[in-house]
Amino acid sequence: MQYDKEFKLQALELSDEIGVKAAAEQLGIKYYTLADWRSQRKARGEGAFVGSDNKVMPLNEKDRRIKELEAELRETKRANDILKEALGFFAQSRKK
Repeated sequence: MQYDKEFKLQALELSDEIGVKAAAEQLGIKYYTLADWRSQRKARGEGAFVGSDNKVMPLNEKDRRIKELEAELRETKRANDILKEALGFFAQSRKK
């Protein structure tokens, strides 16, 4: 079965949040399929998924840097969310 780019990106986002095994089970796809997509994303970024096939879209240096910075921004936002939750948890425990 072939999946479109949007499905792959959403599946990868879900796997980042809940793990590869849980995401694969929830989406009804094989673990190794999702793990392979993660490897492709790591090697080539989100540009690895042009469509339902595995063609690689060539990126110029500026586009590659933009993709790199967007990925870094997403990771930073996730880290900030985790820190905010931890801050709230510790603030509540100090009040008691």
